[in-house]
Amino acid sequence: MKLLKYLDKTILIVTIILLAIGTVMIFSASNVAIYMSKEASPLFFLKRQIVIIIVSVIVSICFLFLNVKTTSKLSSLVIYLLTLLLFLLFLFGKISNHAQSWFNLGKFNMQPSEFLKVFMIIWVAKYYDLKEKKLDSYTTALYPAFIILIGFAAILFQPDLGTALILLFIFAFMFILAPIAKDIKWKIITIGVAFAFLGVLIIAGFGEKILSETQMQRITSVFSSTSPCSEENYYTDGNQICNGYIAINNGGLTGKGLGNSIQKYLYLPEAHTDFIFCIIIEELGVLFGIFIIILYMILIGKIVYLGKRTTNNRDALICYGGAFYILIHIAVNLYGIFGLIPMTGVPLPFMSYGGSYLLSLSIILTVIQRISIETRLKEEANKGKK
Repeated sequence: MKLLKYLDKTILIVTIILLAIGTVMIFSASNVAIYMSKEASPLFFLKRQIVIIIVSVIVSICFLFLNVKTTSKLSSLVIYLLTLLLFLLFLFGKISNHAQSWFNLGKFNMQPSEFLKVFMIIWVAKYYDLKEKKLDSYTTALYPAFIILIGFAAILFQPDLGTALILLFIFAFMFILAPIAKDIKWKIITIGVAFAFLGVLIIAGFGEKILSETQMQRITSVFSSTSPCSEENYYTDGNQICNGYIAINNGGLTGKGLGNSIQKYLYLPEAHTDFIFCIIIEELGVLFGIFIIILYMILIGKIVYLGKRTTNNRDALICYGGAFYILIHIAVNLYGIFGLIPMTGVPLPFMSYGGSYLLSLSIILTVIQRISIETRLKEEANKGKK
């Protein structure tokens, strides 16, 4: 009963609300397209999403009964296993959307890179907590970076540049927060920024030779001097972004009504995944979109607040890493659909259809809930001593 008593109610309630909205909108965004394009049942993706939610709840319950110390120990093994699976994808992986990122498990696909992001947060937090007194050594401080860069390279060559960069950004964020010696930290940050700048220059100069046609189209659709909705771009690079704009414009402040989207009639490809926020605004309006953003901010804010209340570096780093994990997915997805950065296929938390991502998100939120429970128990024990 104490597990339930000390759950963070704000995180739990916001999670349930977002998940409920996402489930309804996945059905609304997908039912017409799946029927028109594949002649399958309009309930196809809804049924799958419900199964994914049930599996996520079961897995969450299991993680809730594991203390954070045990989960942290398991994360080491999971990190190495997931890194191995990333390389096995090149032999046994399924190609979808021009990337070999999934294992075919029958009716569902499994994407190891999504789980790597979450377990990296737990593992890196555990590592830097255990090695806190030895982080004045380059070897000790940079060992996690070496492991993560192996996973980064495997994801990059799938090719899945968006997921690879998010993995790197999350690690960089945790590296900055970790109790590493300042001289080491700032030297590595400086080198990292230099390499990032070099990468941008290489893509600008040789992008057509090193990136796929799809990746180049996504980049040029954003940085083109003409509008994505121009006659020149609408039927090529700018088609998705422009149809997203049309959906947002159609919705206005209050929307056309649930189920009344026009753009989901095959105008907007994969409307139930990357561009689902456009469908939400078209059907429920900008005001409802703002409501969803507010819910996200409440969730992230509460996780950060919980991180500040924790009693050790490991739990704090997990909370901060988990908050950034959610934030960067929101930012990259929304910036992409608004045409501010290239689209990367990054899902919007709780809204986009996708089993691996929802299960990964459930795991990190459950570990954070477990941190809340253990923090509250420690606080209660300390009050009892007084």
